Amino acid sequence: MPLASNLSCVICSAAAQAAGICYITSTYASCTLEDIVAAAPRGFRWFQLYVQPDRQLNKQLVQRVESLGFRALVITVDVPKLGNRRHDIRNQLNLKTNLLLKDLRSPQERNSMPYLQMSPIDSSFCWEDLSWFRTITQLPIILKGILTKEDAELAVKHNVQGIIVSNHGGRQLDDVPASVDALPEVVAAVKGKLEVYLDGGVRTGNDVLKALALGAKCVFLGRPVLWGLACKGEHGVGEVLNILKDEFHTSMALTGCRSVAEINQDLIQFSRL
Repeated sequence: MPLASNLSCVICSAAAQAAGICYITSTYASCTLEDIVAAAPRGFRWFQLYVQPDRQLNKQLVQRVESLGFRALVITVDVPKLGNRRHDIRNQLNLKTNLLLKDLRSPQERNSMPYLQMSPIDSSFCWEDLSWFRTITQLPIILKGILTKEDAELAVKHNVQGIIVSNHGGRQLDDVPASVDALPEVVAAVKGKLEVYLDGGVRTGNDVLKALALGAKCVFLGRPVLWGLACKGEHGVGEVLNILKDEFHTSMALTGCRSVAEINQDLIQFSRL
C-alpha cells in the first residue's frame, strides 16, 4: 500500500499490529523499512519483493528485512512489467515518477533525494532463480500471483513454502480469473504440500468465509484498508478490520461453524460460482 500517503505504510503497520494480523510491506513502500518496524515493533510482518534487475540490490533488501525481523519473503511473480492500468491513466496516476522509494536508495540519499523514479522490474526472473534466493536468506518463500494448477505444481516442485492466489487486483491483465475462482484448482494441485493464501476481491467477512471454505489458509486485504485509511487514518483502518472480523464471525454463526476448523467446502454451492 505505498501510494495512499507518505505515512500510509507506517499507519497500516501500526493498525495491523493492533489487530494482531500480518502486514505485508512492499518494495515500493514510501516509508523506510526501519520506520515501519519502529511504528509496530511487535508486529507480524512479511516483505513483498518486486525483483529488481540489480541482483545485489535484491540481496541487500532481503537481508535487511531478515535482520529487521520480517517473517517471510513474498516474491511477486505476476508483474514482469506493469499492465495497461487504464484507471491509473484516467486518474493521471504515474507510477514511474514522483515516488518516495526510500528503500531503493542508500541511507545517504534518502533525505537528499526526495523522489526516485521507479526502477524496471526484472522481467527475466524465472523458476530457477528461486535457488539463488535460498542462498541469501533463511526466510520462508511465498509466491504471489499464482492462478493456475500448472504454476501451483511448479511451486511445489521448487519447494516454496506458500502461494498467494492473486490476480493483482485485476490490474495486470484483462479477463484473468477472479482469485476466488482460481483458488479451488490451486488448492487441489498442491495437495496440502504448501500453504495457500488469497488476495483480491475480499470486501466482506462473508468473502473471508468463502475463501477459507475453498481451501485458503488466510486472506489478505488491499483496497478496503486504503478506504479506511483515506477516511480516518489509523482509526479508519482499525474500523475496517473490525467490521470484517464481526461480519466473519456472523457468517460463521449463520453457517453453524463453531471454529475456523469447521469451515469446509460443503458450505459452498459451486453451481453459483
